[in-house]
Amino acid sequence: MKEMTEEPGTYHGRYIYAVIADTSQRIFGSFGIDGEPVYTITNGVVAVVVSNVPNKKIRPERRHLGAHQEVLKQLMAENTPLPMRFGVIADSADAVMSILEKNQYILREQLREMGDKVEFGLRVNWDVPNIFDYFIRTHDELRMLRDDMFRGAREPSLDDRIELGRLFERIITQDRETLTAEVEEALNGCCHQIKRNDCRSEREVMHLACLVGRQDQARFETEVFAAAQLFDNNFTFDYNGPWPPHNFVEVVLDL
Repeated sequence: MKEMTEEPGTYHGRYIYAVIADTSQRIFGSFGIDGEPVYTITNGVVAVVVSNVPNKKIRPERRHLGAHQEVLKQLMAENTPLPMRFGVIADSADAVMSILEKNQYILREQLREMGDKVEFGLRVNWDVPNIFDYFIRTHDELRMLRDDMFRGAREPSLDDRIELGRLFERIITQDRETLTAEVEEALNGCCHQIKRNDCRSEREVMHLACLVGRQDQARFETEVFAAAQLFDNNFTFDYNGPWPPHNFVEVVLDL
């Protein structure tokens, strides 16, 4: 294969995009990192999708990240790959074969579990001008403590402010748990798995990764809209996908 030809004395690593169930030797096209051909290396049990790279490390530049995602997108059109994190590079084709031999059984099992499934992301946020004022209005315990601290026009002490902050954090954590459980219950019927990811901002209620059968994508969207009806206008729902099942692949390749 042309893309596997190497000049003597020149390093050519194999950038690993994903593992797929197709065990044939294939060339997908020249849309890998730096426009390199994307192809498979297989041991007859599973196949690794790779392209050649001249360096042992790849910088997470936009063009490289875009190429990585484009390869996964192309693979998703046929079936569900096991996506690798950005930047995984094996030293050679022989090194890839060694990886396959060491990991083939767990890779095959993961492919079986992820087959014909895709991942959707779902974020729910509090859509309010001021999150603290919103909680003051909706939680008597927090409002009473705040009012008591300012009673008589006194200035709250540092300890008072710390106590109020701790109560706010406890309440927002409790609300996140309660609301997330409600959404999970609404989606359980159309999801094989739901994984909770950490919230990235104070306004974020939940960040869920949902594993959905390819044939159930329309149903998932319908159930998301139904779940959103359980909430008032102080909340926004935003879902995205389908994606490869990044959050559900549990394989760490032994390089």
